[in-house]
Amino acid sequence: MTAFSVAATAIAGNPLLETYKTPHLTIPFNEIKTEHYFPAFEEAMKQQTKEVNAIINNSQTPTFENTIVALELSGSILNKVSSPFYNLLSSETNDDMQAIAEKISPLMSEHSNAIRLNEKLFARVKAVNEQKDKLKLTAEQKMLLKLTYEGFANNGANLSEADKAIYRELSKEISLLTLQYGQNVLKETNKYNLLITNRSLLTGLPDDVIDMLAANAKKAGKEGWLLNLKATCYVPIMKYAENRDLRRELYMANATKCMMGEEFDNIENVKKITNTRLKIANLLGHKSYAEYQLIDRMAENKKNVYDLLDKLLIAYKPAAEKEYAEVQAYADKNGAYFKLQAWDWSFYSEKLKDEKYSVSDEMTKPYFELENVKKGVFGLATKLYGIKFTKNTKIPVYHPEVDAYDVIDEKGQFLAVLYTDFHPRDGKRAGAWMSEFKGQKMDGKTDIRPQITIVMNFTRPTDTKPALLTFDEVTTLLHEFGHSLHGMLTKCTYESLSGTNVYRDFVELPSQIMENWGSEKEFLDGFAVNYLTGEKIPPELIQKIKASENFNCANFCLRQLSFGYLDMAWHSIDKPFVGDVINNEKLAMSATQILPALSNTAMSPTFSHIFSGGYAAGYYSYKWAEVLDADAFSVFSQNGIFDKKTADSFRKNILMKGGTEHPMTLYKRFRGQEPTIDALLKRNGIQ
Repeated sequence: MTAFSVAATAIAGNPLLETYKTPHLTIPFNEIKTEHYFPAFEEAMKQQTKEVNAIINNSQTPTFENTIVALELSGSILNKVSSPFYNLLSSETNDDMQAIAEKISPLMSEHSNAIRLNEKLFARVKAVNEQKDKLKLTAEQKMLLKLTYEGFANNGANLSEADKAIYRELSKEISLLTLQYGQNVLKETNKYNLLITNRSLLTGLPDDVIDMLAANAKKAGKEGWLLNLKATCYVPIMKYAENRDLRRELYMANATKCMMGEEFDNIENVKKITNTRLKIANLLGHKSYAEYQLIDRMAENKKNVYDLLDKLLIAYKPAAEKEYAEVQAYADKNGAYFKLQAWDWSFYSEKLKDEKYSVSDEMTKPYFELENVKKGVFGLATKLYGIKFTKNTKIPVYHPEVDAYDVIDEKGQFLAVLYTDFHPRDGKRAGAWMSEFKGQKMDGKTDIRPQITIVMNFTRPTDTKPALLTFDEVTTLLHEFGHSLHGMLTKCTYESLSGTNVYRDFVELPSQIMENWGSEKEFLDGFAVNYLTGEKIPPELIQKIKASENFNCANFCLRQLSFGYLDMAWHSIDKPFVGDVINNEKLAMSATQILPALSNTAMSPTFSHIFSGGYAAGYYSYKWAEVLDADAFSVFSQNGIFDKKTADSFRKNILMKGGTEHPMTLYKRFRGQEPTIDALLKRNGIQ
């Protein structure tokens, strides 16, 4: 019996619908059961419908307060219910949760459409928008009005009744398709296991990785070493396993996920999602989904996206070809009798990096014990912004591995709650991300502070070692923590504009700028000590990290560009796609290809960012924001990486402002000018 069939669950006593009695009104995860969600969703949608009807039936002339603000405030109960559900659907899911998601998805689409497509409600919104120049609105109020009006106009409010009916069906369809796509990726990833009983096949792997694989096998009731496709296993195999056949086995298993015609195949879902999005865009008067999505982006249009991608391709590809030739020559010198393939690249690159710079993950990991890294990252926020973090064990959490922190500002006032969740589980999707359980807003004169979560997939501690991070994982933590700062330091009036509610190609600036501190000696000196000896990280090792930072950076850039080109290829089509998914992918990514192409692999069936996340026609934003972050960090480099004046300016003009003004306005207020790609090229050693 699935959880959503328990319809008899009483509304009374449902913790999701009651006033929380927890510290800072945090979510009482210890009281919430799976069967509480569906009836809570139903009740919450009913409540918002009543709130919206009150706006529609208001006999007074439409005003900013009685229409735009009232609409903004509606649905608070629905937000309260959906926030824990959808966050846990990514970080702690199960079959019952996924069954509820499949049932609730079309209902939520219908509910949203009933609001967005309501003719009388849109008439009130339109009436306020038409008098916007006469109203004395603040910049934030103007943005709220703009986005509210566009939220209707760009989502079908101007359609005929017949077309509205079509839009409703397409919305439900795309909601369910993207949900199924993401669930398939998680299930296919969890399905794969490879049991190794001959330890010699694992030659080259670090001891802590072998211990982890042994623990995997023990947990599964097996003898030997159990491999899977989670990053904590897959990445070390690619980097360190001397057995080429083993590397190829895992690479091909990963690169052919969801495309082999089996239970969790996503090939048809890719086509359906692409074509359904095109139908939606066409219905709303746009030639392509990219054209539709880029309306509210810094890039503004497809031409500007391709201009950036093409400029970076021209700048980086010659360097990438030289990098490939250097790694191939190294492999040849060390006995390789073959042209390097995708499953060889990380292995030989890591060995060459070690030879050139005498630095490797195994040298640096002892200095990056997770608890110390957390202290360092928290300490960086203290130095820059004066905020402090105190673990609060009274705050309920959704899994024993999750920690909750009170975040206090420089004046000693409560600022936010931060949840941290660091290790992989079967119920957690791959990757790393930041989200919120509650957004920041003003309730009258009361500042409702946010509840933020950051989720990772770092290697667990073993029986003999604590959790030790690679330098890349340290960078990942800095990245997601940067997102969390955007969420925690915000101070806006309206929740829909606070924190990370900004243009998609601006949201990565606060995260990516934090990565710049990762290799700075002044930062590492504050926390990086050997977990066994307590010895501070040696200056020469920091110098090696710094010197190796740009190793193969051109190939990494081309990899990111390939994802951007692929995303734009799927979402720039102006006719329904009827071709071959794999061939279309190869064509889209061909200009960025350095390694030999493999005809029987594809990324599209598992490209969750664009097919089940929020990055459709938006993956380019990582490179767009990288231009911004390099340009912005150049100010810190010039003034001092802990310079309080620069940090205060970044906080005041970027982090606190959320989406209350156009991002370029905010950026120029901090920087004094628009960004150029020069700082990025200089940082990467290309220019």
